[in-house]
Amino acid sequence: MNAIAIALHVLSAVIWVGGMFFAYVALRPALAGHTALARAHLWAAVFGRFFPWVWIAILVLLATGFYMLFSDFGGFKQSPPFVNLMLALGILMMLLFAHVFFAGYRRLRHSVEINDEAAAGKAMNQIRIVMLINLILGLLVIIVAMMGAYSLYD
Repeated sequence: MNAIAIALHVLSAVIWVGGMFFAYVALRPALAGHTALARAHLWAAVFGRFFPWVWIAILVLLATGFYMLFSDFGGFKQSPPFVNLMLALGILMMLLFAHVFFAGYRRLRHSVEINDEAAAGKAMNQIRIVMLINLILGLLVIIVAMMGAYSLYD
């Protein structure tokens, strides 16, 4: 069962962090020559397809993470510090994503519906900032996970 939990946990992290990496490093720069409203329409469509996957990833990360926390380490008290750090950073990422989803994405969709270029630009900028923070946190979590897991076998 642990191999399945680990595989699902890693796959969920790859989907979420990889999606943010693609969006920030490849898609965002490719759209630089387009108007703010054209970018907003595309981002609203992209997020509409990506965000359900993030919600699924979050649920799987929480389920598998807590399963492994208790099955492998017997709970918080016995778990190594890297596991607690991963959990804390992961929860911070989830809260930041919830903010993007319930505030920034809502504003972006509304600005697209009414074709308000200024509001769309403002919403995209707010999402961009939080997404960059979350991308950095996600990469940090991956580093912490790999270094911590490696240290268990040293």
